[in-house]
Amino acid sequence: VQLQASGGGLVQAGGSLRLSCAASGYTFSRHAMAWFRQAPGKEREFVAGISRSGVNLLYGSSVKGRFTISRDNAKSTVYLQMNSPKPEDTAVYHCAAVQTIVSVPPPSSAGSYDYWGQGTQVTVSS
Repeated sequence: VQLQASGGGLVQAGGSLRLSCAASGYTFSRHAMAWFRQAPGKEREFVAGISRSGVNLLYGSSVKGRFTISRDNAKSTVYLQMNSPKPEDTAVYHCAAVQTIVSVPPPSSAGSYDYWGQGTQVTVSS
Protein backbone atom coordinates (compact mmCIF):
# COMPACT_ATOMS: atom_id res chain seq x y z
CA VAL A 1 0.00 0.00 0.00
CA GLN A 2 1.30 3.41 -0.95
CA LEU A 3 -0.08 6.89 -0.44
CA GLN A 4 2.01 9.50 -2.21
CA ALA A 5 1.20 13.09 -1.29
CA SER A 6 2.37 15.97 -3.46
CA GLY A 7 1.66 19.60 -4.24
CA GLY A 8 3.00 21.19 -1.10
CA GLY A 9 5.24 24.23 -1.10
CA LEU A 10 5.39 27.88 -0.21
CA VAL A 11 2.25 29.96 -0.76
CA GLN A 12 1.28 33.47 0.22
CA ALA A 13 -1.59 34.04 2.58
CA GLY A 14 -4.76 34.52 0.58
CA GLY A 15 -3.46 32.50 -2.36
CA SER A 16 -4.32 28.93 -3.25
CA LEU A 17 -2.69 25.53 -3.38
CA ARG A 18 -3.87 22.05 -4.33
CA LEU A 19 -2.54 18.93 -2.69
CA SER A 20 -2.84 15.51 -4.29
CA CYS A 21 -2.53 12.05 -2.82
CA ALA A 22 -2.11 9.15 -5.24
CA ALA A 23 -2.97 5.73 -3.83
CA SER A 24 -1.84 2.31 -4.97
CA GLY A 25 -1.76 -1.25 -3.72
CA TYR A 26 -5.38 -1.47 -2.54
CA THR A 27 -8.94 -0.91 -3.76
CA PHE A 28 -9.16 2.86 -3.53
CA SER A 29 -12.93 3.02 -4.04
CA ARG A 30 -13.58 0.93 -0.91
CA HIS A 31 -11.78 3.36 1.37
CA ALA A 32 -12.67 6.66 2.96
CA MET A 33 -9.85 9.17 2.65
CA ALA A 34 -8.75 12.07 4.81
CA TRP A 35 -6.16 14.77 5.20
CA PHE A 36 -4.47 15.46 8.52
CA ARG A 37 -1.80 17.98 9.35
CA GLN A 38 0.86 18.39 11.98
CA ALA A 39 2.76 21.54 12.81
CA PRO A 40 5.97 21.52 14.88
CA GLY A 41 5.20 21.09 18.56
CA LYS A 42 1.50 20.49 17.92
CA GLU A 43 -0.72 17.43 17.82
CA ARG A 44 -1.92 15.89 14.58
CA GLU A 45 -5.09 17.66 13.45
CA PHE A 46 -7.94 16.45 11.27
CA VAL A 47 -8.34 18.69 8.21
CA ALA A 48 -10.91 17.03 5.94
CA GLY A 49 -12.39 13.65 5.10
CA ILE A 50 -14.38 12.16 2.25
CA SER A 51 -16.40 8.94 2.10
CA ARG A 52 -15.59 6.21 -0.40
CA SER A 53 -18.36 7.39 -2.71
CA GLY A 54 -17.45 11.05 -2.34
CA VAL A 55 -20.93 11.94 -1.10
CA ASN A 56 -20.10 12.54 2.56
CA LEU A 57 -17.63 15.30 3.38
CA LEU A 58 -16.32 16.39 6.75
CA TYR A 59 -14.10 19.36 7.61
CA GLY A 60 -12.18 20.53 10.61
CA SER A 61 -13.55 23.75 12.06
CA SER A 62 -10.36 25.69 11.32
CA VAL A 63 -10.53 25.05 7.55
CA LYS A 64 -14.27 24.85 6.88
CA GLY A 65 -15.27 27.24 4.12
CA ARG A 66 -11.69 27.62 2.84
CA PHE A 67 -10.54 24.08 1.98
CA THR A 68 -12.29 21.53 -0.24
CA ILE A 69 -11.64 17.81 -0.35
CA SER A 70 -12.48 15.75 -3.43
CA ARG A 71 -11.57 12.43 -4.97
CA ASP A 72 -11.30 10.77 -8.36
CA ASN A 73 -11.82 7.04 -7.95
CA ALA A 74 -10.81 6.39 -11.56
CA LYS A 75 -7.39 7.91 -10.81
CA SER A 76 -7.17 6.60 -7.21
CA THR A 77 -6.40 10.12 -6.09
CA VAL A 78 -7.72 12.42 -3.39
CA TYR A 79 -7.26 16.18 -3.49
CA LEU A 80 -7.24 19.05 -1.05
CA GLN A 81 -7.92 22.46 -2.55
CA MET A 82 -6.62 25.10 -0.17
CA ASN A 83 -8.08 28.55 -0.77
CA SER A 84 -7.25 31.62 1.28
CA PRO A 85 -4.63 29.83 3.36
CA LYS A 86 -3.38 31.49 6.52
CA PRO A 87 0.04 31.32 8.19
CA GLU A 88 -1.49 29.06 10.85
CA ASP A 89 -2.17 26.48 8.12
CA THR A 90 1.57 25.88 7.89
CA ALA A 91 2.19 22.19 8.60
CA VAL A 92 3.07 18.84 7.10
CA TYR A 93 -0.06 17.48 5.45
CA HIS A 94 -0.65 13.72 5.42
CA CYS A 95 -3.28 11.73 3.58
CA ALA A 96 -4.80 8.64 5.17
CA ALA A 97 -7.14 5.81 4.19
CA VAL A 98 -9.52 3.41 5.94
CA GLN A 99 -11.82 0.75 4.49
CA THR A 100 -15.47 1.57 5.21
CA ILE A 101 -19.05 0.62 4.44
CA VAL A 102 -20.52 2.58 1.52
CA SER A 103 -22.65 5.17 3.30
CA VAL A 104 -20.49 5.79 6.36
CA PRO A 105 -19.12 9.34 6.74
CA PRO A 106 -15.35 9.57 7.04
CA PRO A 107 -14.01 9.34 10.61
CA SER A 108 -12.15 12.34 12.04
CA SER A 109 -9.97 10.39 14.46
CA ALA A 110 -6.44 9.63 13.30
CA GLY A 111 -6.58 6.29 15.09
CA SER A 112 -9.36 5.14 12.77
CA TYR A 113 -7.12 5.17 9.69
CA ASP A 114 -5.09 2.17 8.55
CA TYR A 115 -2.82 3.64 5.88
CA TRP A 116 -0.80 6.86 5.89
CA GLY A 117 1.24 8.78 3.36
CA GLN A 118 4.62 10.36 4.07
CA GLY A 119 3.33 13.93 4.05
CA THR A 120 3.97 17.10 2.10
CA GLN A 121 5.11 20.38 3.63
CA VAL A 122 2.89 23.45 3.24
CA THR A 123 4.26 26.81 4.30
CA VAL A 124 2.05 29.88 4.22
CA SER A 125 3.79 33.23 4.33
CA SER A 126 2.12 36.37 5.66
